[in-house]
Amino acid sequence: MSDSNISDRLKSLRQKLNRHNHLYYVIHRPEISDQEYDVMFQELKDIESQNLELITIDSPTQRVGAEPIKDFKEASHPYPMLSLGNAFDDGEFLDWHQRTSGLLEQDEFRMVCELKYDGLAVALTYEEGVFVRGATRGNGVVGEDVTLNIRTIKSIPLVLDNRRPDKLEVRGEVFFPKSAFTRFNDARIASGLDPYSNPRNSAAGSLKQLDSRITAQRPLDIFIYGLGYAEPMVHSTHSEAMEYLGSLGFKTNPYNLTVETPQQVIKYYKDHLKIIESLDYDCDGVVIKVDRFDLQNHLGTVGREPRWAVAYKFPPNQSITRLLDIGVNVGRTGTINPYAVLDPVEVGGVIVKNATLHNEDYIRKRDLRIGDWVLIERAGEVIPKVVKVLEERRTGIEVEFHMPTRCPSCGQDIVTPYGEALSLCINASCSIQLVRRLEHFVSKNSMDVEGLGIKFVTVLVEKGLIDDVSDIYYLCDSDLLELDRMAQKSVTNLLEAIDSSKSRPFYRVITALGIPHVGVEVSELLTRKYGDIDALISSKEEELIVVPGIGPKIASSVHAYFRNETNLQIIEKLRKAGVILQDQGGHVNRELILSGLKFVVTGRMADLSRSKFEEKIKGLGGIVSGSVSSKTDFLVAGESPGSKFADAESLGIRILSELEFLELIESNLPVNN
Repeated sequence: MSDSNISDRLKSLRQKLNRHNHLYYVIHRPEISDQEYDVMFQELKDIESQNLELITIDSPTQRVGAEPIKDFKEASHPYPMLSLGNAFDDGEFLDWHQRTSGLLEQDEFRMVCELKYDGLAVALTYEEGVFVRGATRGNGVVGEDVTLNIRTIKSIPLVLDNRRPDKLEVRGEVFFPKSAFTRFNDARIASGLDPYSNPRNSAAGSLKQLDSRITAQRPLDIFIYGLGYAEPMVHSTHSEAMEYLGSLGFKTNPYNLTVETPQQVIKYYKDHLKIIESLDYDCDGVVIKVDRFDLQNHLGTVGREPRWAVAYKFPPNQSITRLLDIGVNVGRTGTINPYAVLDPVEVGGVIVKNATLHNEDYIRKRDLRIGDWVLIERAGEVIPKVVKVLEERRTGIEVEFHMPTRCPSCGQDIVTPYGEALSLCINASCSIQLVRRLEHFVSKNSMDVEGLGIKFVTVLVEKGLIDDVSDIYYLCDSDLLELDRMAQKSVTNLLEAIDSSKSRPFYRVITALGIPHVGVEVSELLTRKYGDIDALISSKEEELIVVPGIGPKIASSVHAYFRNETNLQIIEKLRKAGVILQDQGGHVNRELILSGLKFVVTGRMADLSRSKFEEKIKGLGGIVSGSVSSKTDFLVAGESPGSKFADAESLGIRILSELEFLELIESNLPVNN
């Protein structure tokens, strides 16, 4: 066969196999037998094995998995993968609809109802129609590159036809079909292996396999639920985009429905609640989205949650079991945290042995006693919690619980700050707190020091090698070689990993410090606002409060942290060790040019959503109000501004267009009304 004939035959086989994959795995209408498919697939493998230079990444043979990799690389999301706010009954959903109507200044808007799948969210990227990257959600900003594993999922197209945009990212949920999960577990049991606990965890575990050949053996599936971005962008609504993605070969859910009223949403919810047990995939609710993209952009986001969507959750899975004991542990900030020790029980496919009890008030309000029969549920289908006591089943032998008066780790007195429900150990030398702080400091979302797990961290503290988190940068060969099972190679690898962590981005350092209420997202906000550690240390509480996304509780916590002399000493030790304590992206600190001025934003904007406008105003020291009054300094008006425009005119309030507002703040000069 000539070279041109080989290329033509390869192209023909790939097109046919990709088409039959789509017919079989996506729309469930196969046109050929499995045997006929296997014959074509084998022919393709044979030709490629003899012409390795002609193998392409979109070939069906590339779904079988590749050689194991050492670790997953980070994958940044150009547009964050947001999490959803929740509604748990009709009233909470209607509250969301009313808030959204108010922000849009219109009573009616089209919505899309979709089932909420219980799987693992991923982003799939295509360039020139070819699948090039698959990434997990991660923290919403940065996930893990699992391209090799995603490629093994047969319902995901590896190549798109010519109707596709040049660049495309779609979002979807990878899941393990319930029927396939049952067959998979039956095969494990027949082989003498333990069965897996539930489809959701198994799907997540399959995507996290370093050997994609293992993932290829697991019958994972996917539903595409949204468009991340497209270049060029040609659709104006979510429903249009989903229909288009379906036409490109992506698997979308047949139960998606466009509706006009909140009553239609509630009917959709109740109708599908009746059928969830008959579906071949786990669902834990309904997702409701505003359909028009321009309205989505206008509504924007709050924190990590879009204002334009909400998850209306199905009732949680519940089970009854015995409360065997109440234990306590010590958190990294010194909190004494009670937890329930339960007679193991299955809740929603997961065996639950412990549940959170939050604090002493939580226990007292529910009158929980050791020995009680209790109702357990998985809040948000994830965190087990005790809902209530079954008092009618008490026998009189149940025992009341009392919080310890001394720390179970160091033996020092426990204190309860005035007006707080928390119990605290305030001993700065408490070893368990130090272990927890160090565990957090070296974790993946913080300094990400490979080789420093909880067991090794505990040993370092117990041996007196660590007095605070900065001490890991002052460890040396002689310190570590004295520890059990630490040879020179292991010591060298660990010290190299520690040294490498010094160059982590500045926001990761802020996260690692363990400031109460400060996670990755808040750390990024602080980095963008202040840019380096010295500016952050000098920040005032009243400045912090007006940073978008930071409220009084976070501002107070950050301010208090940097007033503590011990914390400042740790930062100086980090600085001397060579840890990067400034943003490497060229941050420019801007003055609070809108300080003290009150704004109202109304109408739809062309370039910025309402939430983005509010973020800009608050970030520059301004105050945002939802209604016009005599105390309002400026009204920023977009398209279709509504009654607020007339109110501002009647009160003589200065009115700015979107462009005028942007020009005003870009001048970077203090603004006077």
